[in-house]
Amino acid sequence: MVSSDIKKYNKKYDYSYCMGAFPTFELIHCRSGAADSVYIHSKTSESIRDKITAECQRAGIPVVLNDRVIEKVRDKESCLLLGIFYKYEMSLDHGRNHVVLVNPSDSGNLGTIMRTCVGFGIKDLAVIEPAVDMFSPKTVRASMGAIFHMNVQYFKNFSEYQELFGEERICYPFMLKGEERLGDFSHPQEKAFSLIFGNEAAGLDDDYLEVGRSVRIAHSEDIDSLNLSLATGIGIYEFTKSVDFP
Repeated sequence: MVSSDIKKYNKKYDYSYCMGAFPTFELIHCRSGAADSVYIHSKTSESIRDKITAECQRAGIPVVLNDRVIEKVRDKESCLLLGIFYKYEMSLDHGRNHVVLVNPSDSGNLGTIMRTCVGFGIKDLAVIEPAVDMFSPKTVRASMGAIFHMNVQYFKNFSEYQELFGEERICYPFMLKGEERLGDFSHPQEKAFSLIFGNEAAGLDDDYLEVGRSVRIAHSEDIDSLNLSLATGIGIYEFTKSVDFP
C-alpha cells in the first residue's frame, strides 16, 4: 500500500492496523497472508527493529521506515510500529466450542474477550449484530493480537447462528435470571458448547431463557451485574478448567 493512501481508520476501508510490536508479531505469525506492510518509527529500539525486519523478510512482508505515517494514524505517542493488514472473512468450526456475544458495543471488551478465549483454548467467536467492529484498531490492540488466532463470524441475528450451529451443541445463555448456577452442573464432554453473553448495558433479554440451559453467575446483592469481559472470563474458565493446559 502506498504511504499516501494510508489514512486514519474508517470501518468502510478494506484495511486496518495493529498498533504496537506484539500485535504486529502476532499478525505476521498467524495471518501473514492478510498483512500488507509494516511501518517502523525511527524511535523504535534497534532490537525490535531488527527482529520485526527479520520476521517480515521471512514472511515476504515489506518493511517501511516512515515516521509520518505512524504519527498520522496512531492515537498514542508510544505507538512506534504499525502493521497494516487487509480485512478477511472467517467461518466458525462446527466441531469446536464457541463463545457468542450478542450486540457487544465496546471495542475494549471485545478485544479483551478475544484474548481470554484464546488463553483458554476457544478459537471460535460468534458476534450477533448490531455490534462493534472487530477490525477496529482499538479492538485489535485490546486483543493483544489474539484476534489473529481466532475465527470470528458475524450474524445478523441469533436465529441465523442457531440455524447453523444450534442442533450440534448445547447453548448456555448467561443471565441474571438463569435457572442453573454456574459450577453446580457439568457439561457433557461429548457435546460442543456455546456460551452466550449479552451486551454491556442490557444483557440478554428473557427470550434467551428458552435457549438451551440458562446459567447465572452467583454474586453478592451489593452489585447489580458483572462487567461483560469479567463475566465472560468467569464462564470460559469454568467450562474449560478441566483442560490440561501446560
